Amino acid sequence: MDTTRYETVNGHKIAYHREGTGVPLILIHGITTYSFIWRKLFPSLAEHNDVIALDLLGCGDSDKPADVDYSISAQADMIKLFMDQLGVERCHLVCHDIGGGIGQILATRYQERTHTLTLVNSIGYDYWPVQPISTMRIPFFRQIGMAVLDAGFLEVLIKRGLYHKERCTDDLMNNYYRPLRTPEGRRGFLRLAKCLDNGDLMSIVDDLQNLSIPVLIIRGDEDVYLKPDIAERLHREIKTSRLERIETGGHFIQEDEPEWLVGLIKDFAMKHGV
Repeated sequence: MDTTRYETVNGHKIAYHREGTGVPLILIHGITTYSFIWRKLFPSLAEHNDVIALDLLGCGDSDKPADVDYSISAQADMIKLFMDQLGVERCHLVCHDIGGGIGQILATRYQERTHTLTLVNSIGYDYWPVQPISTMRIPFFRQIGMAVLDAGFLEVLIKRGLYHKERCTDDLMNNYYRPLRTPEGRRGFLRLAKCLDNGDLMSIVDDLQNLSIPVLIIRGDEDVYLKPDIAERLHREIKTSRLERIETGGHFIQEDEPEWLVGLIKDFAMKHGV
């Protein structure tokens, strides 16, 4: 049964899934994915928390307007308004990929609204965007992308980002590709890629160093997309951080090691629960 809910933020529908009771925990996905990526973690996390997994603007089942800023800075402000409308005063943030950049901005901009921040294979500083996402920012390739952004292209991206390659099944890919089946979905993905700007994170470097909330940094050692330098620098510069490494985790660590990942997240949230 479909459990998708919608909240209108600044005139745009934001899709989300919500389950459980307790201290709110918000899951923020990255590029090429949507809230579906958290499905293996959702039931266990919801045993102790009010878990909310949303689709970023331009992704999944959320609206994909053509004339709106999809930058990580704008997405962070959108999520703050989303929290306001749901009545979420404060939450644990768990963020992956560009969602990690959004989480960093949220935590520095609205620290009083954040219990903890967990960064899973997160972007950081000016080490991103990376190939092939950076190519999609070039107008010529964005136009080509509208035509060739097919299931085969996405399968290459996902499979390369997995440590356990055998988990890249037809069923998995059908779910990942679902939002990209329409021209609107492809336009949303390409616009998101176009709006990525590492200046958004470079502008908060000093603020990150002054964070006082607990931060958990999780690095999949087999992540081929994001350098280990990001996790290591985040850990070095955020004084309240802890770094955990998962040897058999690729970029899409939610697929590779969901049990290991959910255990780290639950223990961290419970340790710093209120």
